[in-house]
Amino acid sequence: MTMFREMRRYKQAMTREECLAVLKSQPRGVLSLLGEGGYPYGVPLDYWYNEADGRLYFHGAREGHKLDAIRACDKASFCVCDEGHREGTDWPLHFRSVIVFGRIAPVTDRAVTREVCRRLAEKFTDDAAYIDAEIAAARDRVLCLALTPEHMTGKRIKES
Repeated sequence: MTMFREMRRYKQAMTREECLAVLKSQPRGVLSLLGEGGYPYGVPLDYWYNEADGRLYFHGAREGHKLDAIRACDKASFCVCDEGHREGTDWPLHFRSVIVFGRIAPVTDRAVTREVCRRLAEKFTDDAAYIDAEIAAARDRVLCLALTPEHMTGKRIKES
């Protein structure tokens, strides 16, 4: 038995390349962790997919529920959906979703942290002076996280 289930609706499965296209194009998703008392904890986050190392990166505060959950269990999933589209005059929405399963850990390398912060900011603005000022102001308060994928699934969905 494998650790990860096969998709039940395999005819709707996306290829790895299609999954990566969704990850590269969307601004945010939901990171899910095992939270306090065994309850799932899902938090919407901006992210950056690094093609060079295949990891997903996030940034946030140095303390809080998310970090407590990660210290207790480093297993995580991250779900991303595109906005979808309608085909012709059909009413159902067609969209794509991707779920990445893996291990998440704090980034300890300062150079990687700077790059993650810059890449995340560049997803939302091309104002270099603004980005530089924000990175300088948040330098001591920010903690970046890296999700190393172990399994990824993607699905084409047509609402019915």
